[in-house]
Amino acid sequence: MDISIRRFSIKKFINELKVKPFIIALAIPFGVQLLSYFITKGSMDFYGEISKPPLAPPGWLFPVVWTVLYALMGISSYIVWDERSAYSKEALIIYGIQLAFNLCWSIFFFVAQAFLLSFVWLCGLFILIIIMTAAFHRVQPAAAYLQIPYAVWVAFAGYLNAGIFLLN
Repeated sequence: MDISIRRFSIKKFINELKVKPFIIALAIPFGVQLLSYFITKGSMDFYGEISKPPLAPPGWLFPVVWTVLYALMGISSYIVWDERSAYSKEALIIYGIQLAFNLCWSIFFFVAQAFLLSFVWLCGLFILIIIMTAAFHRVQPAAAYLQIPYAVWVAFAGYLNAGIFLLN
């Protein structure tokens, strides 16, 4: 069993990039984003009308942030796949599960407007993100570090979700 961790090099990453797997790795989270958009389209208008807690960002910021986060997820998953570590498969399975949880949260929050369920689900998603990040770290620490903004954003989303539940 190989438990050694290679030092990550951006130069080596670029020079050895396998284009087709990299595009697939990016397409997966962006596919989830697109699916989420189509499922929740028309359901997001209420966000501007409901009471929100302090520090709530404007609605236009969410797709911008999520686009960056999905890109980071895709890059991380590619790094984990490319390492071909003994832990890569496990890490990528956890990654897939958290992507499914991510998609479901959008449905619960925007379509069903089930704010308490959404908050509880988001707590589960946050735990999965931490587990995924730890699994990515076992394979390649750089892949895990790219998930820190995601964990921070979901923690912030938890604050917003809880506030929206309490205020509405």
